Amino acid sequence: MEIVKSIVTVVEFILIIYLGFAAVYVFIFAFASIFPYRQKQPETSVQRKMAVLIPGYKEDAVIVDVAKEALAQDYPAGKYDVVVIADSFQPETLEKLAALPIKLVEVSFDVSTKSKALNKAMADIGDAYEVAVILDADNVMASDFLSKINQAFDNGFTVVQGHRIAKNTNTSFALLDAISEELNNYIFRKGHRVLGFSSALIGSGMAFDYSFFKTTMANVNAIGGFDKELELTLLRDGNKIEYVHDALVLDEKVQKSEVFEKQRKRWLSAQFVYFGRYFFPGVYHLFFKGNIDFFDKVYQMVSPPRILLVGLVTIITAFYALVAIVFPESNFLYFSIDEWWIVFVLVVLAFLFSIPRKFYTAKTLVAIFTLPKAFFLMFASLFKLKGANKRFIHTEHGVNNN
Repeated sequence: MEIVKSIVTVVEFILIIYLGFAAVYVFIFAFASIFPYRQKQPETSVQRKMAVLIPGYKEDAVIVDVAKEALAQDYPAGKYDVVVIADSFQPETLEKLAALPIKLVEVSFDVSTKSKALNKAMADIGDAYEVAVILDADNVMASDFLSKINQAFDNGFTVVQGHRIAKNTNTSFALLDAISEELNNYIFRKGHRVLGFSSALIGSGMAFDYSFFKTTMANVNAIGGFDKELELTLLRDGNKIEYVHDALVLDEKVQKSEVFEKQRKRWLSAQFVYFGRYFFPGVYHLFFKGNIDFFDKVYQMVSPPRILLVGLVTIITAFYALVAIVFPESNFLYFSIDEWWIVFVLVVLAFLFSIPRKFYTAKTLVAIFTLPKAFFLMFASLFKLKGANKRFIHTEHGVNNN
C-alpha cells in the first residue's frame, strides 16, 4: 500500500509542477496583455517594396477571392506584388489567377510543404523586394495591413507578426477556434511584447526583411510546423519578433470536429518534435548566453495547449474537491483541494484577461458545451502523434463544414 501511495505522490508532484507552472505562466502574460502595447511613431517613413507570398495546396475554393482581396490595400500599388504559389490547383483556377494583376508561381513536389513552396517562389521572383509578407491561402488582410507592417520596419524590426483574427464564427467549433486564437494572441504575442519578450509567430500574417527571410528559409525544411522551426531559429540567433496588434488578418476557422482534430494533431506533433530538438540548445543559450527569449519559446513547445490546460485543471480540481467531500479524513493524497483551487483560479483569470469582450455572448455560452468534445479530441490526439510531423497534413478551406 505504501508503494502505491508513493507512486500516487510522484504523479501528484508531476501534475502540480507541470500544470501549476503552466497556470502561473499564462496568468502572468495574460495579465500583462491588459496593458497597452503600441508601435512607436517613426520620425520618417520609407515605403518598402513588399512581396505578399500566398502558398496554397489544392485551395481552388478560396484562392481567387483571396488574391483579389490582397490587391485591395491602401499601400501604393507599385510598392507590393501579390505572389500566389499554386500547388496542385485546377486548370480553371490557374486561368482565373493568370487574369489577375498578380505573380503566379506554379509548383509541384513529391512531398508538398509550405517551406518548399516559399523557397521556390522566392527563387523565381528574384530579389527586388525589401519585405516578405506571408499569408495562408484563406487569409484576407485588412486594407491598412501593409501600411502598419511597414511602420514596424520603420522602427527597426526585421521580423513582425500581425494580429490574426477569425474570418468566421458560424459553428461552435469555429467560435472555439476563434477564441483559442485570441487567447494565444493576448498571451503569447501582446502580453509577451508588453513584458519585453518576443512575440510568437503563427505561420501567417507575418512579415520579414526579404533577404533575411530568403537566407533563413533556405535552411528550413520542415514538413509540418515550419513556423515553429523558423521561430526557434530566429530566437536562437538573437532576433526580436515584433507584434502589431492593430494590423489585422482574417483567417478561416475550422468548422467541424474532424478538421479540428487533424489540425491539432499536426500542431501537437510539431511542438513535441521541436521541443526534443531544441531543449538542450535552449538550456545552453539560457545559462551561457542569457537568451531568455529562446528558452521561453522552447518551453512553449512543451506547455499544454489552452484547451488541454483548462480541461485537465478542471478535471483534477473537481477530483480533489470530490475526495475532500467524500473522504474528508483521508491522507492518501499528498496535495489537497486548496492547492488545486489556486491553479484553477489562475487559469480562469488568465482566460478572462485574454478573451476579448466581443466573445462574451450567448453564442459563446452555447459553444462552451462543445468544449468537452474539443478537449477529448485533443487529448486523444496525444496518443496519435507518431509520424504526424513526417507527412504533409492539409487543412481544407472554403468548405461549409457544418
